[in-house]
Amino acid sequence: MQRPRVEFWYEFASSYSFLSVMRIEALAGAAGVDVAWRPFLLGPVFLSLGWNDSPFNIYPPKGRYMWRDLARLAEKYGLPFRVPSRFPRSGLLAARVALLGVEEGWIAPFSREIMRANFAEDREIGDEEVIEAILRDLGLPAGELLAAAAATDNKLALRHQTEEATALGLFGAPTFRVGDELFWGNDRLEDALDWANRRPG
Repeated sequence: MQRPRVEFWYEFASSYSFLSVMRIEALAGAAGVDVAWRPFLLGPVFLSLGWNDSPFNIYPPKGRYMWRDLARLAEKYGLPFRVPSRFPRSGLLAARVALLGVEEGWIAPFSREIMRANFAEDREIGDEEVIEAILRDLGLPAGELLAAAAATDNKLALRHQTEEATALGLFGAPTFRVGDELFWGNDRLEDALDWANRRPG
């Protein structure tokens, strides 16, 4: 019998994706649900909605609330957190590398370390040196992976995945997809896992 499955669409620059990336593997494992990791880029999605920046920057009161909410939730979950000195940072290179991690099976620890670097350590995750250091710390061949991430076919794969997110109707991150059902936001992670378990196979 096939295990239930949830698609996890997230962006490395996304504040609430940070919370879900740090939590989903343990929660999904406890729920008996497989996770299909789907890193993508929010920038093109926002542009399709008429936004040229994060809505948390476009609407300052919303942004102030978000950072306070994130601090409260990080404390609740026992996660380290520091407001980044620049937001949003580019998640492009991290997402390209992450696609390789999906194929090779190290996507979860890599994603957690990128999020930790961005939202707990205030490091520039758009810099190749930061990505390289994270890969090396995970015991992975950093030089080979960075070269593979820059290959044309891998770049196109990320573009296609981002286009798929738009086609599926995603408008933010994190989003969890179970069949044709979408669950948006870190606070819907548990609901998505529950739905996956209740959905007929």
